[in-house]
Amino acid sequence: MRFVQPKSAKEAALLLAKEKGKSFILAGGTDLLVKMKSGVVEPDLIVDIKLVDAMKQIKKTASGFVIGAAVPCAALSENKALVMAWPGVVEAASVIGSKQVQGRCTMVGNLCNASPAADSVPALMTASAKVIILGPKGSRKLAVEDVPTGVGRTNLKKGELITAIELPKKAVRSGDAYLRFIPRSEMDIAVVSCAVNLSLDAKGVITKARVALGAVAITAILVKDAAKAIIGTKLDDAAKAKLAAACSAACKPIDDKRGTVEFRTQVAGVLARRAAETAYTRAGGK
Repeated sequence: MRFVQPKSAKEAALLLAKEKGKSFILAGGTDLLVKMKSGVVEPDLIVDIKLVDAMKQIKKTASGFVIGAAVPCAALSENKALVMAWPGVVEAASVIGSKQVQGRCTMVGNLCNASPAADSVPALMTASAKVIILGPKGSRKLAVEDVPTGVGRTNLKKGELITAIELPKKAVRSGDAYLRFIPRSEMDIAVVSCAVNLSLDAKGVITKARVALGAVAITAILVKDAAKAIIGTKLDDAAKAKLAAACSAACKPIDDKRGTVEFRTQVAGVLARRAAETAYTRAGGK
């Protein structure tokens, strides 16, 4: 096994492209190292990106935020501007693992691990986040919801790596929120999760919305019918009931020791109502 620490994203991409064996990116390592120790993966090449300065930064721009692929989740909650603009995204990233894990894990790693229960993914989806991908043929952008294609699978091609996540500028009178159900109070994997992002007009009527669920299908999913259910409303009881019903209808979960199909389906609707209420309040609704 070779271990390489490139100084630039381009160098990292070239290393990945040239490797004929199994290659993996190391940022936080909270997924990769566990898989290596358990024998699930045996890399021929590990490319450590923590020496690439651009990938360790959070930048506020005129169009939003750029979060480098090697930025640990703990750093997100320390960025006041990011917390003010996207509290739901920060909430989602802040419940991944323990405090120790928080100092290492990254949102890009959480995304590329492609677990249906990944906490940061639904929140990024509702925020309309995009990823910047670098590869042998140059760079491209992809919506977060288009990155995972199944359990442990992504749309990344040979030699490609995600260098950063782009979050758009927060819209006026908008708010987002993320909630999950877990069996324990912390340090657990979501049995069901939900993220909501919405915008209001001056009268408190919802004009735009995005709703996403996690851990109820092979990937996190955007639920367009749930968004339609609350657009044009002031999130009254009838709207919340339709929102919950749409989320439950979109579920295609599995039965396992952590939750049944029936339980996940019901809880998806409950979390959607609660997340929408929080997002509505954050947007300035009453």
